[in-house]
Amino acid sequence: MASKRPQVPQMRGVTDLFSMEGEGEPSTSTVPISKILLSKHQPRRYFDPEKLAQLTQSVKEHGILEPLLVRPSGSSYELIAGERRYRAAQTVGLKEVPVVIREFDDRQALQVALIENLQRDDLNPVEETEGILQLLAIDLNATTGEVVSVLNQAANAKKRGIELTDNVIRQLEMVESLLSTVGRFNAESFRVNRLPLLNLPDEVLEALREGKLEFTKARAIARVKDEGQRAKLLKQAMAKNLSLNEIKAAIKELAPEAEPLPEKMLVERLGEISKRLRKSETWGDRKKKDRITKLLDELDKITTSDD
Repeated sequence: MASKRPQVPQMRGVTDLFSMEGEGEPSTSTVPISKILLSKHQPRRYFDPEKLAQLTQSVKEHGILEPLLVRPSGSSYELIAGERRYRAAQTVGLKEVPVVIREFDDRQALQVALIENLQRDDLNPVEETEGILQLLAIDLNATTGEVVSVLNQAANAKKRGIELTDNVIRQLEMVESLLSTVGRFNAESFRVNRLPLLNLPDEVLEALREGKLEFTKARAIARVKDEGQRAKLLKQAMAKNLSLNEIKAAIKELAPEAEPLPEKMLVERLGEISKRLRKSETWGDRKKKDRITKLLDELDKITTSDD
């Protein structure tokens, strides 16, 4: 991981996003919408169809009232903030849109997009968590798996009374500094309250990401181990808008789980998996490697727990 870099000035509001460079009111330009590219760092992935339709109607009647925020990208521009307005303008058929052009590096671009969405309450918990994790990874010049590992190392060291290495201390300081800029978490609260979201079963995670299910309901449904039973309950919960109490009652009525495997069989299974990993080409796949890192951190956490 790289050493600490100069921090981006702390931004207190959406207005500050437009005036990070230069004084006074930001200068607005008009550019062809065909020259605007979507950002690979956009933390928001789900757009409520109903809200988007309302915005599209507004754009059709009044045009774009607030300029999009972009940064230069070759002969085009990368969109930093304002993707809903961009999508609405495309649907309406606008050929040009108002923009404010700013020079941002990758870290600043993601920070701006994240804070803009947070202040508008546009991100659901999963998008917010993934966006912050991305931002931390860019800031530490690391993978998201390595960021999670730093947070878990710090928590485990504190619990066991072990001193952190200088490298982990520096990284943790960078994490705390950036989270204070976002203004919603510290390192430990982010680790405990948000990272577990990303370990939910895929179908539950997707429902939560798309705003079809509240977090408390998603967490309850995720505890159902049987995939078929879980999928059926998830479908019912969304279709009938079941309350949390109704979901818990439905879980109690499910068939009991199978008896857990004996300890010896579990140990043998772990050994077999370890052997396969040593010979596997999985390590060349970054996503799989990050997933393995998460699982190892979880195993480490379980085996060092006093509970």
